[in-house]
Amino acid sequence: MGNFNTIQAGNGRRFKYERKPAADSFNNPTGTHEGIKTVGADNLCDFSRNSDLCICIITWNMNGQVSYEDLVELVGSNRRFDLLVVGLQEVPRDNLTRLLQDALTETHGLLGKAILQSLQLYVFGPKNSDLFIKELKVDKHSVGGCGGMFRRKKGAVAIRINYKGFRMVFITCHLSAHARNVEERNTQCRHISHSLFSKYWNPYARPTHITIWLGDLNYRLRGVNTHPARNLIQRNLHRLLTSKDQLLQEAERGQIFNGYCEGTLTFKPTYKYNIGSSNYDTSYKVRVPSWTDRILFKIEDPDNISASLHCYESIDDIHSSDHKPVRAHLCFKISKS
Repeated sequence: MGNFNTIQAGNGRRFKYERKPAADSFNNPTGTHEGIKTVGADNLCDFSRNSDLCICIITWNMNGQVSYEDLVELVGSNRRFDLLVVGLQEVPRDNLTRLLQDALTETHGLLGKAILQSLQLYVFGPKNSDLFIKELKVDKHSVGGCGGMFRRKKGAVAIRINYKGFRMVFITCHLSAHARNVEERNTQCRHISHSLFSKYWNPYARPTHITIWLGDLNYRLRGVNTHPARNLIQRNLHRLLTSKDQLLQEAERGQIFNGYCEGTLTFKPTYKYNIGSSNYDTSYKVRVPSWTDRILFKIEDPDNISASLHCYESIDDIHSSDHKPVRAHLCFKISKS
């Protein structure tokens, strides 16, 4: 008999999958692999009444532009979640920390941040929630040099936190661009996974409960041209394009994100838009629309923790970047022994 675990989707269904050793948790190119498990979101949440921890997670490639109004739209008005995790790429030189704090000042305060030039990660909690923190560490890993006016740094930054007894790692990344660089992105994912917090490694430390990756992973659509792809999107048939998604394909090959979960891609591809609009790229490159911006999660201790996904969506009313932000809402519950 194998060692099996389950994860609960937002609609209450439970998915069964075989558990792998911890050392095999990110990629397993030579053995069996699980790929990325797609789970549905129910778009309903009573927040903490039936959960021990609810987290809102947002990723956005800002393309070097920012306005306070966009950040207010980004964080939203419904803030009954416990934690807000915001991962940003191509951040301009403006003081994002101050602007985000101003946007959240009535409900949440900054618990921690990790910054690698234009790559930034923030964790906010309700007022006085720092009382629930037992540990907070940050780390970063660079995979490239600077480029462009806005210091478009590639790599990852991470925050490890013990909050309300949940030991979690949040990682936001910006990987190499262009459809042809699939193997380069795969390698970057593996290097980031193996290097982050390695300097803190302690064989006697208690393992992480939850790992969440968010960011501009830059995986594109493969095997479809831009006009057929856009035609399907225009007809609201973009679900037919998920089989062309490089991230899902590479995970299925066992190269990356072994055993991770992601919500169903019901929203339109988030890149590349004409700035100031919701129209896809009309430059001379006429890029193929792609789901470059993603949020993935893994329950490292599924025997004791269950997860429910209540939202996985793009924020289409923000037009200042060539990317649309993506938001997920995850709730966790500790099993009572």
